[in-house]
Amino acid sequence: MEFFRIRHDIPFMSHALKFNVISGVTFLLAVVFLVIKGLHFNIEFTGGTVIELKFASAPDISAIRTHVDSLNLGEASVQSFGSATDLLVRLPVKADVKTAEVGDRTFAAVCDGKAMNTTRDVCGAGADEVRRQRVESVGSQVGKELAESGALALLIVVVGIAIYLAFRFEWRFAVSTIIANLHDVVIILGFFAFFQWEFSLSVLAAVLAVLGYSVNESVVIADRIRENFRSPRFRRAHVADVINNAITTTLSRTIITHGSTLIMVLSILFFGGETLHYFALALAIGIVFGVYSSALVMAALVMWLGVSRENLVKPEKKTNADKVMT
Repeated sequence: MEFFRIRHDIPFMSHALKFNVISGVTFLLAVVFLVIKGLHFNIEFTGGTVIELKFASAPDISAIRTHVDSLNLGEASVQSFGSATDLLVRLPVKADVKTAEVGDRTFAAVCDGKAMNTTRDVCGAGADEVRRQRVESVGSQVGKELAESGALALLIVVVGIAIYLAFRFEWRFAVSTIIANLHDVVIILGFFAFFQWEFSLSVLAAVLAVLGYSVNESVVIADRIRENFRSPRFRRAHVADVINNAITTTLSRTIITHGSTLIMVLSILFFGGETLHYFALALAIGIVFGVYSSALVMAALVMWLGVSRENLVKPEKKTNADKVMT
């Protein structure tokens, strides 16, 4: 499906060096920020206290967050949990404050002066009632295990993609695609390190999703490059012209697919609330850089690795009659 068709090929490869210098600098900066500043892991990885609250009516999350922040117990995470009236408050580990005390102080701040019952687990009445469902401590060991499991999941996805590409394409395409996709992941992590955005399990899920998403775009362009090399039309064409045509002819599909996906992700980013904010942000960065790397990083690397028609077109086997003639 195409909304438009570009009649003349755009000379992407004539600017390949410029694009890849920009890409290389961005990649190196991302690595530097990851090394120097590191990722700002949330409580799921670092451990802390979890307080589950149930409200009689949907609460004002921003007001609740303000009350919790006033306690100065560390950076709090306040988000909906299950339904609009259930709230989950996460607070980091405080060495000098016990879990029970964190739970009591947080609940008192949320109640904001409302009368409490004798058990001190319910405050307010009627539509203003707030109930403390549970208070749990998440140990740092659990967070460490989650971080290790997340890193292992990322490694398995990368290895799986590498195996798939090795079977699907000639090695130049496989190597170029793997480099381009790892480039996207490192840049996403670099953004989170530089701005110290909270890195949670949902963000890790977004990074894994970007890997698959970026691979899909790379495969589409790589397939078109391979088809062009095998086409009689490009028998005598220069490699750069073959690749320019592949990117140009898939441009309409790229704009439609990634444009519509980005619109949905941006709607989650702006209207999905705090819970999905960084998840959508990681996806948005990944989509933009995924398109960029597939068209301008992967394709350029394929060209620089010396791909040619001979690499992709198998020589015709001579028949017995041809052998007799020769």
